[in-house]
Amino acid sequence: MFDYLIVGAGFAGSVLAERLATRSNKKVLIIDKRNHIAGNAYDHYNEDGVLVHKYGPHIFHTNSKDVFEYLSNFTDWRPYEHRVLASVDGQLVPMPINLDTINKLYGLSLNSFEVEQFLESLAETIPVIKTSEDVVVSKVGRELYEKFFKNYTRKQWGMDPSELDKSVTSRVPTRTNRDDRYFTDTYQAMPLHGYTRMFDKMLDHPNIKVMLNTDYHEIIDFVPFKEIIFTGPVDEYFDFKFGKLPYRSLEFKHETLNVEKFLAAPVVNYPNEHLYTRITEFKALTGQQHPKTSVVYEYPKAEGDPYYPIPRLENAELYNKYKKLADETPNVHFVGRLATYKYYNMDQVVAQALTLYKKLTEKTEEAQKAKKPAISGSTSLVEKLVSRAPAKE
Repeated sequence: MFDYLIVGAGFAGSVLAERLATRSNKKVLIIDKRNHIAGNAYDHYNEDGVLVHKYGPHIFHTNSKDVFEYLSNFTDWRPYEHRVLASVDGQLVPMPINLDTINKLYGLSLNSFEVEQFLESLAETIPVIKTSEDVVVSKVGRELYEKFFKNYTRKQWGMDPSELDKSVTSRVPTRTNRDDRYFTDTYQAMPLHGYTRMFDKMLDHPNIKVMLNTDYHEIIDFVPFKEIIFTGPVDEYFDFKFGKLPYRSLEFKHETLNVEKFLAAPVVNYPNEHLYTRITEFKALTGQQHPKTSVVYEYPKAEGDPYYPIPRLENAELYNKYKKLADETPNVHFVGRLATYKYYNMDQVVAQALTLYKKLTEKTEEAQKAKKPAISGSTSLVEKLVSRAPAKE
């Protein structure tokens, strides 16, 4: 009998498996329908010996000390600050938009104060910010919106920014200094030996059993367990009772080139030309030394594996129907990007999983307290002494 059946061996499922096994001594079976652990963060050495991310670039960054320290139990880190260039008007310019972006694009030599005024002169007044278009136009105006965001968003999401929630483009800042880092989080690094190695260590425990190439529908009636942790699409769990939740998918075209370096930056975005949105060069992320280099082209599409929940009001309303059903389903816990229909970063998924573990622990402790017989008044001194004893892990 397993205490927990965990569906999905990505960040959410693996973090919970590790915590439940090592901290709570629970018996855990973790399954995944793919042939590997680590979910979309899975990386491997290709036939040329280059370490690549199978499902596109995964850049770790967080402001959470707790999340960073937790993952540090399973990996050493390679310091890495991500930088992106965008191909606009025949030039490669920093993205997110910063001082150098504006100066290079317009042939100017503004300082930080002047570029702030320049952007203010371009910005449009939007009384109520509702959509992704509103966010950008209110910050940098329509011309820069069309150069950097409009077509990229159309490719990525299959719809115009005016149709998407403001959260999509709110993730991308605009800077008036020369900071060309894509992220400004306190902790920015890459797992020294890759994500898969980190997951291997996370799941290396006698209380954890791993089954790959396994769909939970195939085993749920045959494997004894007490509770489920589900990290897949929440609508799938309920057999699409209210209809399918919309997701965007991606197609990845990997290439290995007989050169040491191919791109001018780790990632180059193509907002306007080409069917793909960006190209990533993996050696720039991993720091690997190799005479060849491997890149991946990303082509967004409507069908395929679900990657991005589409942030629109009607989709949120549909998800809320499933959330109500999920909240009412006993002994099943939904966690992760697909199970909660949220556009989470990796660190946010880890934090969500750690929070759920804490809740499960508290629930177990409450259940154990409820089973204990009442202690008579004559033993109250003993009870006090025990309560003062140092806790053991």
